[in-house]
Amino acid sequence: MALRHLLRPYQVEIGRAVMESVLNRRGLTFTVEIARQGGKNELSAQLELLLLTLYAGIGGNLVKAAPTYLPQVNISLARLKERLADAGLAPFYSPEAGHVLRLGKARQIFLSADASSHVVGTTAHILLEIDEAQDVNTEKYHKEFRPMGASTNVTTVLYGTPWDQHSLLEEVKQRNLELERVDGIKRHFRFDWCQVANHNPSYRSYVEAERQRLGESHPIFRTQYLLDPLHGETGLLSPLQRAQLQGDHQRQRTPQPGRIYVASLDLAGQASVTAGDASLPTIKPYQDSTILTIGELDFSICDDVVLEPRVNLVQHYWWTGTPHSALYPQLLDLLKNVWHCRRIVVDATGLGQGMASFLQKALGSLVEPFIFTSQSKSRLGFQLLAAVNAGRVKMYAPDGSPEFAEFWHQIDLAQSCFKPNQTMNFFVDASKGHDDFLSSLALLAHASQYLPRIAHGRIRELV
Repeated sequence: MALRHLLRPYQVEIGRAVMESVLNRRGLTFTVEIARQGGKNELSAQLELLLLTLYAGIGGNLVKAAPTYLPQVNISLARLKERLADAGLAPFYSPEAGHVLRLGKARQIFLSADASSHVVGTTAHILLEIDEAQDVNTEKYHKEFRPMGASTNVTTVLYGTPWDQHSLLEEVKQRNLELERVDGIKRHFRFDWCQVANHNPSYRSYVEAERQRLGESHPIFRTQYLLDPLHGETGLLSPLQRAQLQGDHQRQRTPQPGRIYVASLDLAGQASVTAGDASLPTIKPYQDSTILTIGELDFSICDDVVLEPRVNLVQHYWWTGTPHSALYPQLLDLLKNVWHCRRIVVDATGLGQGMASFLQKALGSLVEPFIFTSQSKSRLGFQLLAAVNAGRVKMYAPDGSPEFAEFWHQIDLAQSCFKPNQTMNFFVDASKGHDDFLSSLALLAHASQYLPRIAHGRIRELV
């Protein structure tokens, strides 16, 4: 009755299946995919509340694990405390060791599933839950968490949203689907954003705005809202996305009066540095060209839904084999005196740190140094895909130039691959070419988010 009163129908369906397995000691393993912010954490807390109450006089452990202690485990612990208080049980539960809540003889234990955590020795008597299972290491689950319920035939629930086909969630999900075909017992539950939105109009409005902002093909939208897993290495941009990237505006040799320009600078490795130099981050492969990309901001697309301007690529500068020291005076003149750029994102990885520092001293807060790491490059890739999908970045029209040809050569060769913890990488296979124009494009899309915006019908400088 409590589940029906507090939860939506799809949550109640899952809750009933889990409770039936627990109370009848069937020891089933369930996989639950609910679109982001669709209520999986609330369902989990309500199950924990109900089971703690039922087993308070009997005793036993419930165990819940999440990929990180901070913030994920703490959030789950705080939510359960709130539900216990809502049920009038605040005077009757007690915390233990900071990560355990006891109600009578029953205990809810919260654990980190981080690779470095030590969890062996805990027993799950009543329920074992794995939150954000797509981010939990498969080996750690099978070696350290799954055995917690071996002696008790514990019911297990893995919650999450898909990522790639190699994740723990996807592995167990596929096994569940195969078992369902054999015995007809439902073990996998899937509710995408449309099903959640049927019970929450505000959620529908939010996700539709996200779809417009990111595009339906964006990896984040596909996995977190459509619940579609990603499959291996693939081209960064589809034919449709490449068509969206191509604009019809002309390349500009000089700035136009009254326009706002931004820039990105992808710096080459120095000729004296070999590709195998251990001082260079592996995430940013050796390149022998420096690319300066100029973009013009177009605010005409901005409205109550589209909050960011379009950036139209209007000029490329391409230097190969030129030392940074020789480039600095020309770069400074182009950025400051020719294009009057309002924002400049500079590749400050490795040897680029010196150039970024010099430009920052000369141009101040207009310059943002960008250091490529696996995490920062992943965020940059997601930003670029969102900008392309929303039509917020456009390449100038064909002009027969080497820059135009090389730009599209790199875009056509660009690959993406998806990695654990919901990150991605984008690159051009080093055996086929460079990715300097590609990196400069991604940096330009990032630069466009840090500039003047529409406010009260006019452009206002960011403070």
